[in-house]
Amino acid sequence: MTTDTTNPKDLIGAAKPQLHLVPPALIIWTAMAMMNGAKKFGPYNWREKKVKMTVYIAAAMRHLSSLLDGEDLASDSGVHHAAHAAACCGIILDAMECNCLIDDRPPKGCAASLIERMTQKNIPALVPQPGGASQDVKSSFCRSV
Repeated sequence: MTTDTTNPKDLIGAAKPQLHLVPPALIIWTAMAMMNGAKKFGPYNWREKKVKMTVYIAAAMRHLSSLLDGEDLASDSGVHHAAHAAACCGIILDAMECNCLIDDRPPKGCAASLIERMTQKNIPALVPQPGGASQDVKSSFCRSV
């Protein structure tokens, strides 16, 4: 006789994506942004005609910039800027998974490695030194791989 009392369904379910970890506020607000987009362009329009990734990256960046600059709700929709940015990301991911995404990003750069290097460095060392001398910042530029 086994002492394992775990339900087999629990074991199978534990191996699947844990959708309950997505905050309901994200789902609800993003649904509001998606409803706004569906009114303007039709629901799931990106599945009918392929979409360019940079269009949605730029839109997400605009919404995040407005949010960072102190505006919570988009003036045209009344929906939170974070929800619009999440909707943009959701469209990118869905279009990618449905093979409806045109990847028009520029050639790969070094942003990820630059962020990692700058995170590990003492950032104040990049600031001009007392007496007007500036530290050489060549090490902060992208390096060829």
